[in-house]
Amino acid sequence: MTAHFNVLFLCTGNSARSIMAEAILNHRSTGRLTAFSAGSHPSGQVRPEALRQIESAGMRTFGLRSKSWDEFAAEGAPSMDFVFTVCDQAANEPCPHWPGQPMTAHWGISDPAAVRGTPAEIAGAFREAFEILDRRIRLFLSLPFGSLDPPAMKREIQKIGRS
Repeated sequence: MTAHFNVLFLCTGNSARSIMAEAILNHRSTGRLTAFSAGSHPSGQVRPEALRQIESAGMRTFGLRSKSWDEFAAEGAPSMDFVFTVCDQAANEPCPHWPGQPMTAHWGISDPAAVRGTPAEIAGAFREAFEILDRRIRLFLSLPFGSLDPPAMKREIQKIGRS
């Protein structure tokens, strides 16, 4: 029987990058992993550009919402196996104590929500962030979870964050 893993993607606002990562991993993992996302200071809204990018890739957006990382540090929250920060600001903030002592890594990606310009330029920024996340998540899913010891797994997930 294959183990099941929970993954939490963190960002400050939980409105774009972490949301896209949650959708991508849940789509690509075929039930082997469950992804969640949260923010240190959630905006309360998912960016429509992020939702459009997810939908254009043929992935589900149902249930995606901007939420606080406090939900995942509370008693009764799912225990995380992996926690990835996808923005530099969240990586530098003191994180809550995550139940289960998950493996952590920083997978920093430029904020597409910060891009100003034409609608095409903004859409391009969201597409680029999505493609980087998709590539990293595919690499993550290709890891031999059952055969890597924790230090080797930690090295591999950190290496993915630099790709």
